[in-house]
Amino acid sequence: MGKFSTKNEGVSSTSEDYPFRNVSLPWEDRVNDLVNRLTLEEIQVQMAKGGPMNGISRLDIKPYQWSTECLRGDVDNNATSFPQSIGLAAAFSPDLIFRVAQTTGIEVRGRHNDFVKQNNYGSHTGASCFSPVINIMRDSRWGRNQETYGEDPHLSGVYAANFIQGLQGNDTRYVRASGGCKHFDVHGGPENIPVSRFSFNAEISEEDWRMTHLPAFRMCVQAGTYNLMCSYNRINGIPACANEKLLTEILRKEWGFKGFVISDDNAIKDIITAHKYINNSVDTVAACVNAGCNLELSGRRTTPVFLSLVDAVNQKKLTEAKVREMVAPLFLTRMRLGEFDPPEMNPYSKLSSADVETPKHLALAVESAMKSYVLLKNNGVLPLQKSGTIGVVGPMANDSLQLFGDYSAQPPQKYITSPLDGLSAMASKTQFASGCNDTVCEMYNSSDVLRAISGTEINFVVLGTGQKVESEGRDRPDTELPGQQKTLLLDVINNNPTKTPIILLVFSAGPVNISFADQDPRVSAIMQGFLPAQAAGDALRHVLLNDVKGAVPAGRLPYTWPMFASQLPPMVNYSMQGRTYRYFEGDPLYPFGYGLSYTKFDYTELDIDNAAVKAGDPVTGYFFVRNTGTMEADEVIQIYIRWQDPPINAPTLQLAWFNRITIPVSEKGVKVNFEIDAKTMALWYKDSWRILPGRLEMFLGGQQPHQKRAAPSNTLVAPFRIHGSKYLGRY
Repeated sequence: MGKFSTKNEGVSSTSEDYPFRNVSLPWEDRVNDLVNRLTLEEIQVQMAKGGPMNGISRLDIKPYQWSTECLRGDVDNNATSFPQSIGLAAAFSPDLIFRVAQTTGIEVRGRHNDFVKQNNYGSHTGASCFSPVINIMRDSRWGRNQETYGEDPHLSGVYAANFIQGLQGNDTRYVRASGGCKHFDVHGGPENIPVSRFSFNAEISEEDWRMTHLPAFRMCVQAGTYNLMCSYNRINGIPACANEKLLTEILRKEWGFKGFVISDDNAIKDIITAHKYINNSVDTVAACVNAGCNLELSGRRTTPVFLSLVDAVNQKKLTEAKVREMVAPLFLTRMRLGEFDPPEMNPYSKLSSADVETPKHLALAVESAMKSYVLLKNNGVLPLQKSGTIGVVGPMANDSLQLFGDYSAQPPQKYITSPLDGLSAMASKTQFASGCNDTVCEMYNSSDVLRAISGTEINFVVLGTGQKVESEGRDRPDTELPGQQKTLLLDVINNNPTKTPIILLVFSAGPVNISFADQDPRVSAIMQGFLPAQAAGDALRHVLLNDVKGAVPAGRLPYTWPMFASQLPPMVNYSMQGRTYRYFEGDPLYPFGYGLSYTKFDYTELDIDNAAVKAGDPVTGYFFVRNTGTMEADEVIQIYIRWQDPPINAPTLQLAWFNRITIPVSEKGVKVNFEIDAKTMALWYKDSWRILPGRLEMFLGGQQPHQKRAAPSNTLVAPFRIHGSKYLGRY
């Protein structure tokens, strides 16, 4: 941002005369003019209240609400609710997350425009999103896994970039809705087990920080995000929102970020009360602003910490020039949203509530849910035909609220279909029993379950978690099925009529221990549905019947599904050793990138354009993939790289390229070109990113190579060598 005068001069007689409203001036000049007209007291209020922001009547500046959540829909508003983020990640589709974010941006902006006309600046009425969440899913038990894109930095980064670009729009002048990646940084549990997130200190090596936790955020910044949210935790002893290394050295100096940083809700207060890092407001606001935090999200608190900003300046702990510099990105964001320009100039000002929950948006909700489902086991029973009598049991079958997950839009009931709705539409008669009082399943009724599975052609067991078991503020102590859900499933297995298929449907964010069901031949099929939101039932019906285009399951797990929780290191241990597929030790129940289909694929003719790659150049090539089954289907194509002789503890394997494409049944197959960016082959070595000489292997297929649990498609391998080295610097 530009340098600002410390004087308030040049006040015009009418608001129309102010240069900050002159659309012919450059953005920087307009921001300079506005910021220089503000008193320190006015700036203090602007930086202390993330929502709603007070107006400045003497300049005819209206209030503004920063606190808006857009994770996969306009949160808490009547809008289209797409599957929770972890399910969208399972689609492995950059195109899908772009379109979901694009649709979310349209609905958020449409409602925002109407809210402004109504002078409504309440919570979740703004056009600035605290989304997406791109923390790494490093522990299966973390309560907020559902909000993430899984455990891989590359997948998370590609998704973050596509989300930001889809949300913000492609207008050269205006932004539809501004994005904001969170939680920055080294934030992946615990929430409450074994200690509180509000006081937790994440101790991490520079190597793990740079190679696992920072890359997705850098890709978010490169995509043009307008803000980042600093997290609750400390990083190696220093609170994230007062961490100069994080917010200035890395974010602004190394990455060139020009936007603003907002604190997580009450995270500034926690620096005093929870971390006990500083013991007063004046020193805290000085530390945070000097470190690089622009805005305090202070919830409903009447005295935010940043209301001590003027005192900090008066005590010479902050300079006025720094304060004006830090408030500038807030007004630049509002300008780019079009607030200070004539509405007719801004194409996004035409959006309204009429653009919410359109037929196109509702269809995308169904498509998204279908693409998120992951088929984990199938002995040939799927896809199904419509049935006579079916049994449906389990607490997730008809609990629509728990199927939405945290941070969801609130669509009307007429657009919501539960798994029970979807399954009932496949049969002439449905016998249903929840079996449990709720998803926690502390109370279990065996007799109801046994009656429901008697005299049926197929029995569906619908289990899982929901927000009552895993959510923000609520970790899981283990990965077991909640309460007596395992007893319910065993009752079905042990009392199921002979030759009646059992299909297990799991709706959870993180993995649950179903190893016994996976190994039991009496369980014919298992599918993970995550938290699919409003279209859960419609999508489930289509996938099970394969009765519409695009219904063949092709989702892949965006995380490692451990066999047992004992395979996980302690939650508070932030070493990556033993975590995620990149460093996992042992055999999981299901590996990262795993998922089955109703058809089979064959990969051939992997050709690398140059097997001797100059350091700093991309790796390009092509291959063919053929659908050898009987039905058109999507395939998730994955390319991994492995360093054969790295000088450091490099990942065992690294996802380097992926895409989801539709492949018709064909003898010839489809030719696919790929390009692996040079930075994907870089390692953090001697305090910087470097591409080092050496031998690597490339693995191509619909899954990881060399997995004990594998899909029936093949994988190909091709060696290549990097010649020379290239210093990429610190980032």
